[in-house]
Amino acid sequence: MRQKKFWFAVSSIVAVLALGLMVPVGAGAASKYKVLYKFKGGADGAFPIGDLIFDTAGNLYGTTGWGGDLSCNSGNGCGTVFELTPSSKGWTETNLYAFQGGNDGQQPNGGVVFDTAGNLYGTTFYGGAYGGGTVFKLAPNSDGSWTESVLYSFCSSTNCPDGAYPQGGLILDVAGNVYGTTADGGIYLYGTVFELMPNSEGGWTESVLHSFGNTGDGAIPFDTLIFDAAGNLYGTTYWGPQSQSYLGPGTVFKLAPNSDGSWKESLLHIFGGRADGTHPNAGVIFDKMGNLYSTTVLGGPADAGTVFKLTPRSGGGWMESVLHRFKHNPGAEPYAGLTFDTVGNLYGTTFLGGPADAGTVFKLTARSGGGWAYSVLHVFQRTPALHPLAGLILDKAGNLYGTANFCDSGIDCQGVVFEITP
Repeated sequence: MRQKKFWFAVSSIVAVLALGLMVPVGAGAASKYKVLYKFKGGADGAFPIGDLIFDTAGNLYGTTGWGGDLSCNSGNGCGTVFELTPSSKGWTETNLYAFQGGNDGQQPNGGVVFDTAGNLYGTTFYGGAYGGGTVFKLAPNSDGSWTESVLYSFCSSTNCPDGAYPQGGLILDVAGNVYGTTADGGIYLYGTVFELMPNSEGGWTESVLHSFGNTGDGAIPFDTLIFDAAGNLYGTTYWGPQSQSYLGPGTVFKLAPNSDGSWKESLLHIFGGRADGTHPNAGVIFDKMGNLYSTTVLGGPADAGTVFKLTPRSGGGWMESVLHRFKHNPGAEPYAGLTFDTVGNLYGTTFLGGPADAGTVFKLTARSGGGWAYSVLHVFQRTPALHPLAGLILDKAGNLYGTANFCDSGIDCQGVVFEITP
């Protein structure tokens, strides 16, 4: 019998938190932390989950997993795409689109990405024509509204060779083709990497570049992919390698295009267990030297997660090194990935940790003699928000922006967008 598959779907995390997670109240940490917007759980959205992005004018864009049209999802809403616009009086939120839970999709867990024409693209974990999620596009109209269209609907049955349930965000190549991952489906039922190409009929054609779950392969990718300069794709799988009776603690993979249009997968690193980290939930990023960086949710001596680096060897292969092992207080379980600033410091978030076990924002600085110094920029409390699941982005001044996806049940808040000045 095939081992039962499960994953940390964000919907499950939010459902648990919404019941009222009881955590002790701890002392706050000194930091320049500012809440830009509190979601109310109505038409404006609830539980922001995906990463934020900026446009060229300095406006922020993101998604919420719930909220929006409250006639959807038993009154909880099916999620939104939103914009935050700065002014001298603060930030104003605009709901660009509220999902209806039908063919248009439901629960956009990943963030959104722009194309060169100013259109936004993203995924929904549920919904679509067949129930297994969608890839969608939002096009701006001259009157300031946005029009949603579904580029592709995934199936939700036990046999979905095209993939099912996309959890991460999307990337585009220079030709306008769209790439992403699904956490389910494919030939072996453990997820896919897919590509969508615009066709001559005005629609989009989906191709599965890789199906996960074959013997020795990774399984269940949650992440957003990245390209290198040569056009290779990189990402992580939460589980793997796969065997007949066991799903391992995760992998980092590479997909290289072949001349015949197919793609060849190679595993750059297979996590061995607690010491080097287990279960990478986020994608990877490059530094200027071609090294890869990301996080694992678990692993390390306290089983609270790690920050790791992969360095290419001159003779081939990659060497993994652990930059930081989390110890619960402060910081535990980094679900999100990392971001660099202009001088090479790394920033990220943890879902748990700190006195209130409500999560942190952290910084890693490379020491001149080797190693990395870990510091905490912010410790979340029960108010006004807690438990960041998304990563961080930086503006030109070096300020950090992110989301926390839950608030204490006693206040009028269901997630926030925040700013931190390091």
